[in-house]
Amino acid sequence: MNQITRIRLGVNIDHVATLRNARGTFYPDPLKMVKFLEKLDVDGVTIHLREDRRHIIDSDVKRIKKETFLPVNLEMAATEEMQQIATEVIPNAVCLVPEKREERTTEGGLDVITEENKLQSFLVPLIQKKIRISLFVSPDLKQIEAASRVGANIIELNTGTFCDLLIENNKEYVEEFEKLKEAAVYGKTLGLEIHGGHGLTFDSVKYIASIPEIRELNIGHFLISQAVFDGIEKTINTMRLEIDKSQK
Repeated sequence: MNQITRIRLGVNIDHVATLRNARGTFYPDPLKMVKFLEKLDVDGVTIHLREDRRHIIDSDVKRIKKETFLPVNLEMAATEEMQQIATEVIPNAVCLVPEKREERTTEGGLDVITEENKLQSFLVPLIQKKIRISLFVSPDLKQIEAASRVGANIIELNTGTFCDLLIENNKEYVEEFEKLKEAAVYGKTLGLEIHGGHGLTFDSVKYIASIPEIRELNIGHFLISQAVFDGIEKTINTMRLEIDKSQK
């Protein structure tokens, strides 16, 4: 009997910085949250350095990378500025995401097909620094194939549409779930490591964690929000339990 490889849990701490920036204070400090997470059942931290610096700022990235032993996953847009920051900081992984100033949060996956030539050259300096490359994509087989061609090691499947449909009790969530499963299988056949993220809660994670090909889940907004009521330790422990149960 094959032993199940436990799904890794990455925690996105962007919204600790959102709280800090709302009042322009020095607290709550995202690095302090990272230090809490080091003591919990967590496998890494994710931070999204946006062009407008609406939550995580440059000093957060440098301090967190320097002062934690947890792997750091840096989400960013494919811009020259972000490329330079990533090659200086050298996180464990970079996850490229589409970014628009007017959006509240990341909407949809990267259009890898349209940007294929640009992305291929953009990734070269990151690959040379031995940074793992992840592309945030919708469960579209052609986009996944393009992600493999440009040199990605990982795809992070956008689970946001599925989560929204599930919350709305829209029966189309079943069809979206099937797309995610098919995409995970296809990505793995191409040699890609499969991650998932966006909009995941205690309820929706049960579905995504049941997909055998998933190796990592990156969850942020829900965990930080739930921690307001339950504290970060209980929230992380509950999420970890839901993921583990769903794998079994």
